[in-house]
Amino acid sequence: MRCLDCAAAGTDSSTVGVCQGCGAGVCAGHARIAPRRLRHGSLLGASREAEARTVICPVCAAAEAPTAIALTL
Repeated sequence: MRCLDCAAAGTDSSTVGVCQGCGAGVCAGHARIAPRRLRHGSLLGASREAEARTVICPVCAAAEAPTAIALTL
């Protein structure tokens, strides 16, 4: 699979992930990491939260700002 943003710019690079917002393939240079919180448990019982991350492309990162962190892999 090839990076969508690199292909649009006329270059060729392999993907390291898939954007969770739009499904585009992203290379290491275009991948952004956004934090997310996961909650485990039932509505009636005790629950716990855990930190997780999600990969997004620069377009989706800009649309979700300021929650998106512009960190490359």
